[in-house]
Amino acid sequence: MAPETDQRSPVLDLDTAFAAVAAAALSDGPTGTVGLELEAHLVDLDRPAARVPWGRVCGALASVPPLPGGSRLTSEPGGQVELSGPPLPDVAAAVAALRADRVVLAAALAADRLALAPVGTDPLRPPQRVNPAGRYAAMEQHFAAVGCAPAGSAMMTSTASLQVNLEAGPAAGWSTRVALAHQLGPVLVAVSACSPLSGGRPTGWRSTRQQVWGDLDQARCGPLLRGDDPAGEWAAYALAAPVMLVRDGDDAEPVRGRVAFSDWVSGEVPLGDRRPTASDLEYHLTTLFPPVRPRGWLEIRYLDAAPEPWWPALAAVTTVLLDDPVAADRAAAASAPTADAWDRAARLGLADPALHAAARGCLAAAVDAVPPALRPEVEALAELVERGADPGGALLNALRTGGPASALLAATDRTEAP
Repeated sequence: MAPETDQRSPVLDLDTAFAAVAAAALSDGPTGTVGLELEAHLVDLDRPAARVPWGRVCGALASVPPLPGGSRLTSEPGGQVELSGPPLPDVAAAVAALRADRVVLAAALAADRLALAPVGTDPLRPPQRVNPAGRYAAMEQHFAAVGCAPAGSAMMTSTASLQVNLEAGPAAGWSTRVALAHQLGPVLVAVSACSPLSGGRPTGWRSTRQQVWGDLDQARCGPLLRGDDPAGEWAAYALAAPVMLVRDGDDAEPVRGRVAFSDWVSGEVPLGDRRPTASDLEYHLTTLFPPVRPRGWLEIRYLDAAPEPWWPALAAVTTVLLDDPVAADRAAAASAPTADAWDRAARLGLADPALHAAARGCLAAAVDAVPPALRPEVEALAELVERGADPGGALLNALRTGGPASALLAATDRTEAP
């Protein structure tokens, strides 16, 4: 949960703001710890074409018993459900904990004839916000004001992702590690692609979720530049990014235009009849969504949500390609030719020859390094990649054989079993 604005804290100057963001960006320490967050679309099994009303979402989540793996359970603007697992010693432990929590969650939802569809975009229902939180209403208004209302609404209410959280690692290796996390992005977008449908029909994109993010304001959602000083680069990115909303107590007022946070700090553009405080800066950082976001650790945010066995495999592959030194070197060599192919990855996926070759090289490196407990899932993903296929192919098959509602229902993990 974002911090409350503290009107008593002193206003910022540009040097103080830059230093604060840079200091908090990355934490020096060993790699190994992994946290996983998985979103899924909530589906009414009896009325799959209708979004689940907010009251029913809240009631269903309130019925969920304590989760054995320690995940935090939250809901997103379109009623998507997110499980955020705790940091655990390795990816195998993180996957096991999230799987255990998903079994408990699925059983509780099934009692109300609900199920979860962990796929990158809602394949059937149009974008619609059901969560009435003021933050989300203000986000909608800001996106509309800056000219990306459709993409903003789709991002908030119709997308779902798998997020992999990894330690920043030793300070001496930050530049290389952050650069590799970005360089792997297009390859792993193509490998994880599980969102070829929207509104009940094919979109022409393998990862419509990534396409939606590409249509948003790139000053807020675009990648960093992979420079030699990733902490300083993140600070510069944050201060240049537009302010989305200004909080006053529990209220959130949208900013109806593009105002860089630095312009608010300098006083060049007044917002909310005041200058920003440290709490405003901290909240501003929660409204920035680059594909790799530094938060002391690294949030890898570019993977589509996908059903079993793909999300555990994707979590394992992402982790070992960054945390295992040998696998990281092999992945760096394999992915270098496609480092900037974000749009091609979203549109063509593994049908692009260069991305297919890079993906095969990265999966070969991952299979050799993955923990034994997750080797079967990663080997299955490697076989899928070898064929030039992705997790979203099953949605297209379901659409062809049973229609749009069938595609959404086919995406539901009703047992959530490994």
